[in-house]
Amino acid sequence: MISLYRPGRSLLHRLPAGAKLIGLAVVILAVSLWPHTPITAGTALVGVFALYLLGAQWPPAFARQLWAAKWIVVLMVATQLLFGTWQSAITATSRVLAAVLLAALVTATTRTSDMLDALERALGPLRVFRVDPARVSFLLSLTIAAIPVIAGLFGQIAEAHRARGIRLSPRAIVSLLVLALRHADDMGDAITARGGS
Repeated sequence: MISLYRPGRSLLHRLPAGAKLIGLAVVILAVSLWPHTPITAGTALVGVFALYLLGAQWPPAFARQLWAAKWIVVLMVATQLLFGTWQSAITATSRVLAAVLLAALVTATTRTSDMLDALERALGPLRVFRVDPARVSFLLSLTIAAIPVIAGLFGQIAEAHRARGIRLSPRAIVSLLVLALRHADDMGDAITARGGS
């Protein structure tokens, strides 16, 4: 698995992985439900920026993550404007952007091994129902780590379209799916090579 962890000694780096994953779920739920106006949506993004500073991910790191998600923002705003108002476009896009940035922050401040251990411990009671916590935790960890990766893939597609002078169209989603599936195949091969199942 591709590790996006950046070593550091910040408060977020020192927090237990379990606490960060619970916090991620709670905060993403909050930013998904709370922002109803452009002002509250902007406030949510300011809060995410504050969390980046708390995790010693300085403004350039926040800007890099924001830049990586730029085409997701463009696509979401464009599609939202087709079916709603500019206020709803800003609000909906800010919710998704905040979730992407938060997932990237957690993966940047948490070792993958710590994340897997925390998830496996939390899912331990599911053994009663014959659920393998190790497999489930690994799947969830991959999902969280995949969010910023997919955002980066979409950025590559958009850059390629722009370099060719082609306007971004809904067909870009097909290209994104192809790249995401190829990435998943590469990860599967890497896991198999390391003895995974």
